[in-house]
Amino acid sequence: MRLKYSHAMSADFSLNLSGLSLALGDYACRFDADLLSECDSTNGVLLARAAAGAPSGAVVVAAAQTAGRGRRGRVWISTPGDSLTFSLLWRFAPGTRPAGLSLAAGLAVAEALEKVGAGPSQADASPPVTASGDFMGGSEPNCWQMRRAWGANKVGAGGTASVGTQNNSGEAIQLKWPNDLLLGGRKLGGILVELLSGAPHVAVIGIGLNLRLPAALPDDLQAQCAALDQSGDPNELLAGILIELLSVLERFSASGFAGLRDDWMARHAFADAPIRLLSDFAPPRIGICRGVDTDGALLLEEAGQVERVLSGEMSLRGIA
Repeated sequence: MRLKYSHAMSADFSLNLSGLSLALGDYACRFDADLLSECDSTNGVLLARAAAGAPSGAVVVAAAQTAGRGRRGRVWISTPGDSLTFSLLWRFAPGTRPAGLSLAAGLAVAEALEKVGAGPSQADASPPVTASGDFMGGSEPNCWQMRRAWGANKVGAGGTASVGTQNNSGEAIQLKWPNDLLLGGRKLGGILVELLSGAPHVAVIGIGLNLRLPAALPDDLQAQCAALDQSGDPNELLAGILIELLSVLERFSASGFAGLRDDWMARHAFADAPIRLLSDFAPPRIGICRGVDTDGALLLEEAGQVERVLSGEMSLRGIA
């Protein structure tokens, strides 16, 4: 594995090349990692490198990002030490359908976090979070979209609440369609998948996980964000996620999302729950969430009829 710094990392960002290589062990040869102290967006950097021929397994990690983006044009906020923000380039075989890829990546991250100690195993998990409470029922539960409420700097594929390698709550890490990770019903992290223009089999998978709640985070956003408050080694955390992504992406290559659907459904936070779908371009839709199909499309039941919802440009909210 080629590991390098493009810029000196900040003192409080403890990811380092030797630690990451050691944590990856025999898997180190599968990745080509670059650790940046700052960039506009890890997805943006890696998309440009993909266009220039960067290999599958290329990784860009940033301590801070200045011009990041999320789904539906959202702004994501991260600061050194408060979040783990990185992107992974993956080159599938030409003709591979990317349907459900963001769900597959979310599944990989959830499983990795539990394997490194960030959450309980599914066998010990608490029951799924139901659609209740302030987070599920009302205002925008996206703790990265803070420019609106906070006027903070922009960020890329990152988060702003806290995650880590220790979860004492006993709650399972759950998944929300199409790209969110939840802990205790609160947002723990997110996924942003972007495809290389003209090459839909080439994907950049941006991942943002929260390592600490920023002290300046407004109270209303703190109520919407999860925190694991970890003090463990971020090199082991990143390595664990990369190794799990490798496994899940190889399964995705072989059988698409269909081979991962049951595992995703086992973590589905809104199984058979009443939900509201919000869009910038259409009226809200209300129905019962019946999970996802083998392409990763949301299954929404309205008036006794189940419809596939494909657009990732919609936001899912629970109804109390």
